[in-house]
Amino acid sequence: MFKNFFSNTLYIQVWTHQIKVTVIETGEVFSERPLVAIQVNNKGVKSIVAIGHAATKTQNAEVINPFEHPRLLLADFVVGEKLLQWIFHKIYQKKPFKPAPCVVIHPLEKLEGGLTDIERRAFKELALGAGAQDVVVYQGAELSIQNFDFKALKKQEDK
Repeated sequence: MFKNFFSNTLYIQVWTHQIKVTVIETGEVFSERPLVAIQVNNKGVKSIVAIGHAATKTQNAEVINPFEHPRLLLADFVVGEKLLQWIFHKIYQKKPFKPAPCVVIHPLEKLEGGLTDIERRAFKELALGAGAQDVVVYQGAELSIQNFDFKALKKQEDK
């Protein structure tokens, strides 16, 4: 209960070439290219060196877009999870409390025929692994932050 009092709700919209996160309670918007630059050191250990637009400017790094694949929107689960962790950290970096957010993740491309159960679960696990306390995978028209109701979306998803 106490944790939920300080928690925010994040509305995450995902396209192949953009990820947009809106903090529902404040209206704050974070929008970035979903790119992650990864370098391998001389011991073979991979590390993230840049994310977003900064990833395009890195040298000697592999740049991965976890949401770019010919058939699916989610192409690289681990890199996508790290990207969301970074975004959560960026959003909460100036806040004294960093509780796990409630997340509505809204894939907006490659939806022919709707999402499969596997895709829904992958997006849900992606957000949970990044630090969300609860996740709704939403399909439909873009949501308005003025009428945003996480509990109603959760009930609708559970049907």
